[in-house]
Amino acid sequence: MPLRLALTAVGVAALFAGSGKAAHAAAPTFEAYFSSWSYSVETRATLEISAPRGRLKVQLYRAGPEKTATRSASVMRGVPVDSARSVAWPGGSFRPLRVDIGYWPSGLYFARITHGGRVAYAPLVVRQSPFEHSRIAVVLPTNTWQAYNLRDDDGDGTPDSWYASDTVTSVLLHRPFLHRGVPPRFRGYDLGFVRWLAHTGRNPDFFSDEDLEHFRSGANLAAAYDLIVFSGHEEYVTPHAYGLIRAFRDAGGNLMFLSADNFFYRVIRGDGRITRSGRWRDLGQPEAALVGAEYVNWYQGIYPNRPYTVTGYGSAPWLFAGSGLHDGSKFGNYGIEIDARAPESPAGTRVLATIPDIFGPGQTAEMTYYSLADGAKVFDAGVINFGGTANLPPVKQLVANLWNRLSQP
Repeated sequence: MPLRLALTAVGVAALFAGSGKAAHAAAPTFEAYFSSWSYSVETRATLEISAPRGRLKVQLYRAGPEKTATRSASVMRGVPVDSARSVAWPGGSFRPLRVDIGYWPSGLYFARITHGGRVAYAPLVVRQSPFEHSRIAVVLPTNTWQAYNLRDDDGDGTPDSWYASDTVTSVLLHRPFLHRGVPPRFRGYDLGFVRWLAHTGRNPDFFSDEDLEHFRSGANLAAAYDLIVFSGHEEYVTPHAYGLIRAFRDAGGNLMFLSADNFFYRVIRGDGRITRSGRWRDLGQPEAALVGAEYVNWYQGIYPNRPYTVTGYGSAPWLFAGSGLHDGSKFGNYGIEIDARAPESPAGTRVLATIPDIFGPGQTAEMTYYSLADGAKVFDAGVINFGGTANLPPVKQLVANLWNRLSQP
């Protein structure tokens, strides 16, 4: 989302060791976060909790396998993976509580903490077992989640995010989220794909943005994975991650972007923070050259979502197989932020579906796909909320077709 966006427009809403902590308030609030974004199986995680004196109940859940999706933006549902634990809490701001990570499938998990009648959530990623892993990886947009986090960490009355003030140039990577701890836009942008994976029995390796920093090269990444899926709004990317994913693609790796406005902004990681440092396209590395399309605009609070219209059935009949869609078919309800091709898009980038003039004349959303001579295949959904509908027909068939096609080396 563009940095000029006003606060009111966004809705006042071992190897992988974490660093940096949220600022401690004078009086204990009720909120929680994990000190690292991800943990391996059969390890012990550190859950930081701020709560008044009393008794807490703590239980860990896996997001996705739940049968019913939540309709609330401030609730996380899942299936429990351990027994509820009762803890006598002495009170105070952000004391650590150790929790055990079991031998669980890689995925998105969360701690659910209750105190009296109140609930707080703390999400985390569980990485794959070192003894087994998938050939497909899913990267959750943890950098963007924290950029959207409008928490006032230092208590000065201004949310500590550049979406609240242009004077804010960095955000903490490890701090509680508002709205009881649910990542911003999680229900609309991320949950649908997480549920699609669980409900179709797919078990890829999950990573946070931080985890990408620990892969040494794109060649090593391509040796481990055939497909990397960026399931949500992957806007804020470090130089290492940008170079890593480009090298992965150049080594024949396949990419699936299920959102829009991806690889748009360069950030520097350090001291438990990310600091913004310019748009990639202004730094000579336009996102369209990698993603296939580039960010065009956002809805500005006035343009409603609209359905995609299929225009490129003949270019990719495999994508629409079994969906009942053909040229002229309409599906979904999309927008918010959009992508479209640019002069830097790879030669032969095909447009598969469009939302004509969704944000005014000449501002058309484009779903794109391209392949390279070395075998790399890249899909871009072109709208920010596509992944959020992955568990709904006919999109779940499109996502299955994409998965089957792009998971092949």
